[in-house]
Amino acid sequence: MSPRYDVLTLHPDMVRPMLSSSVLGRAVEAGIIEIGVHDIRDWATDRHRTVDDAPYGGGAGMVMKVDVVARALDAVRRPESRVLLTSPAGRPFDQATAVRLSREPHIVIVCGHYEGIDARIESLVDEEISLGDFVLTGGEIAAVAIVDAVARLVPGVLGNVESAQDESFTAGLLEYPQYTRPRRFRGLEVPEVLLSGHHARIEAWRRAQAEERTRARRPDLWARHVRARGEDVAGDLVDGNPSEE
Repeated sequence: MSPRYDVLTLHPDMVRPMLSSSVLGRAVEAGIIEIGVHDIRDWATDRHRTVDDAPYGGGAGMVMKVDVVARALDAVRRPESRVLLTSPAGRPFDQATAVRLSREPHIVIVCGHYEGIDARIESLVDEEISLGDFVLTGGEIAAVAIVDAVARLVPGVLGNVESAQDESFTAGLLEYPQYTRPRRFRGLEVPEVLLSGHHARIEAWRRAQAEERTRARRPDLWARHVRARGEDVAGDLVDGNPSEE
């Protein structure tokens, strides 16, 4: 059975185009993955399709009603489903999370909007996920990013397994720089090593470039990377012995 991703949202027209285009669209057409986008308003019970109400205790804005969202979730989830809630209070999303979720047979993502969803929704989801320490107008952008990052790891979606293995964050490093024609552009040359045809030298260069990029641009990632190798941030071994690199 193909992995399936269902998104519950108040704005399906915002989500559908991005999940039906390019790589994901082709994967759906090929039957490698399945994607469903559902309008939460379809589970409202009044003629106005009301999905929100004023918050208890007062305050600005409106809050999504938990009963409506729960009915939508009950209609879509399965026994094997993993239900995610997009929320700025959630765990930050990263590549390791994407890899973990790529093994799930069915993921349901609930998108909040307005001032969020009644807090009782937390009892109905498995985990909350955030894209980072900033606030969006709704969870739709986060949901699309999660589906894209997770689904592209499913075998056959990219069609090039090596491409996924070499990407940024996969080995705890940023990806090395890439080049293509023209060889010369406004005084800038493609590094000579990439034209050498010497695969071992090219791999060594790419590894060194990935490390240097990570060290310079993402010191937080670099610190985690060297600790994982048993070294301190300066590059020395934790036990005090000098590095042989």
